[in-house]
Amino acid sequence: MIKNKFFPAFILTAVSAIWGSAFVVMKDTLHRLDVNSFLAWRFMIATLFLIILRPMVLKSFNLAFLKKGALIGTFLGSGYIFQSFGLTLTTVGKTGFITGLYVVLTPIVAALFLKKNITKLEWGAVLLATAGLALLSFKGFQIGLGEFLVLVSALLFALHIVALGEWASDLDTYALTVLQLATCSVITFLASLKSGFHVPPDVGVWKAIIYTALFATALAFIVQTWAQSFIPPATVAVILAMEVVFAAIFGIWILNETLTLRIASGGAMVLVAMYAIIFLDRSPTDVAGSTND
Repeated sequence: MIKNKFFPAFILTAVSAIWGSAFVVMKDTLHRLDVNSFLAWRFMIATLFLIILRPMVLKSFNLAFLKKGALIGTFLGSGYIFQSFGLTLTTVGKTGFITGLYVVLTPIVAALFLKKNITKLEWGAVLLATAGLALLSFKGFQIGLGEFLVLVSALLFALHIVALGEWASDLDTYALTVLQLATCSVITFLASLKSGFHVPPDVGVWKAIIYTALFATALAFIVQTWAQSFIPPATVAVILAMEVVFAAIFGIWILNETLTLRIASGGAMVLVAMYAIIFLDRSPTDVAGSTND
């Protein structure tokens, strides 16, 4: 029974790798297209792609489903918006670290709102992963509006993970993914109107949008939605923290960025945390979560 969580954890790690690669793909793109327009195009294309692939999915929608899916999508879309605005007011390093605090906030949200039992091992893995994220992306700290907005985004991402974990096993994975992304499309499009919704200016930007739409969005969120019907939110948060590790790996490999002791140590801490929470935890939550297949 417990062993059934390993495959969902493995493919969720693959999602983290895709999201990490997206940082490299988007690195120069966002200098040529504003963030909110980029996100709006990304989510709209991903939503349309999934609907075209399975148009009958729209028949799965009913009022109860719309309420749950739209709420989950609102948490996700709003998280991206707050993160984007915060990024314009603070550094990339601080944004990466503060966003990664959803690793800590996820079990706290689950315990407060859903009365979920968080084991000592889960808390230990969460804190170790957070320390690793700090080493990977943290370069000094100063509280300002930008940092506060990114912290709000971390809370929204935590709410998204917890809500998805609560409802994913009871709802159709494909339909729930479509509704989440459609909600994100609306939210990011409305956010882009503040400075104007812009068309991608060149082929390079279009390639980045298509890659992130199809792989880092459509495929990735289908996998996350499915995987969260098997493994608990705290475990999901630690696994997804690998996104920052993969971003560093791809940056070193593709962009020839420097591998430092700080980056290596931070990445190793996140890896140890992920190993501990997947392979060592034998909590009842995992057993229950693994019986949904």
